[in-house]
Amino acid sequence: MKISIIGAVMLFPAMLFAQDKKTAAAGKPFTIEGTVTELKDPATIYIRMRKGGESVIDSAQVKDGKFTFSGNLEEPSLASLMLVQKNAEKQVSMSRDMLAVYLDEGMVSINTTDSISKAVVTGSRANDDYRKLQEQLKDVNVKGAALQKKYRELSANKDEEGLKKLEADYDELDAEEKKIEYDFLRKNTASPIAVYVLNQYAGYDLKPAEVAPLFKKINKDAKKSPSGKEFAKRLESARKTAIGQSAIEFAQTDANGKEVKLSSFRGKYVLVDFWASWCGPCRAENPNVVKAYNKFKAKGFEILGVSLDDKKNKWQAAIDADKLTWTHVSDLKGWKNAAAELYGVRAIPQNVLINPKGKIIAKNLRGEALEEKLGEILQ
Repeated sequence: MKISIIGAVMLFPAMLFAQDKKTAAAGKPFTIEGTVTELKDPATIYIRMRKGGESVIDSAQVKDGKFTFSGNLEEPSLASLMLVQKNAEKQVSMSRDMLAVYLDEGMVSINTTDSISKAVVTGSRANDDYRKLQEQLKDVNVKGAALQKKYRELSANKDEEGLKKLEADYDELDAEEKKIEYDFLRKNTASPIAVYVLNQYAGYDLKPAEVAPLFKKINKDAKKSPSGKEFAKRLESARKTAIGQSAIEFAQTDANGKEVKLSSFRGKYVLVDFWASWCGPCRAENPNVVKAYNKFKAKGFEILGVSLDDKKNKWQAAIDADKLTWTHVSDLKGWKNAAAELYGVRAIPQNVLINPKGKIIAKNLRGEALEEKLGEILQ
């Protein structure tokens, strides 16, 4: 289940890195002119956004209550700003005083008294549309935050029954969110944030039949934008990996450097499981996968774990710690894992269940769903 709460997580100043010259040279110019009228201590504004496919961070000092940023955009882009103040003892305040803003070509004004989270943003049609959408999603986000709090409490108490009941609440809220996003897209096909909303609507498990008609209706310029072209690739990948399609062949090496091909599992039911050692939800799901594997491995069920790790030692340590006794491969390229890109993986854990003839028969089976599906086909 997805909730459209903007995780505007900023890195600490020590992790700051500047926009490179190649990225800076591309696109159309934008300027941010900001005022913070009632600051008592020295302050710095940090901005984080994506450019050229990379996350970039920049900073500006607030001087005489003013700050500015300038650069270039390939397309309207969502950015997050954070205000960091130093008190009289030079202690840095790292409280999350943050603002999500949708930047567009031209000048954007950001004005506030002493908190960036309360700022008024003008000059960007993209941000106007973004704010309208966020206002429509306000109740959904409040409910989502409450569900997340309840989930943490149930997890801490290891209340499996309570967690299972919570899934229905998540599904109901997800449907409510998707209706709002669908209505927005239907009424705002030319909006500069249309592709962003489409990505939110599609979620990580993009369903081509549901999403393709909406993508077809959005404006041509949006389709030609970098994010529009990227979404078109997602859509095509989802079509190729839909249930009923032949699984796409790939080969990667195991921890010993031996090449393993997906086709080597032909003749068995195989679960291609995308995960990583650093992925909390993946590690939480692993006991369910272990249970299913131990129950059905004697009946022709295998697993091919594909790790999105980039550090071999951490990958291997997680395999040992979680007692994952099946075959594992990785190219150690993190999110750029070639197999994950072939299968359109944008979030983990994800999995694909393939039958003995190499056809995809199910996707993203979690918890008891994996065991139930295997019970149906391996009786």
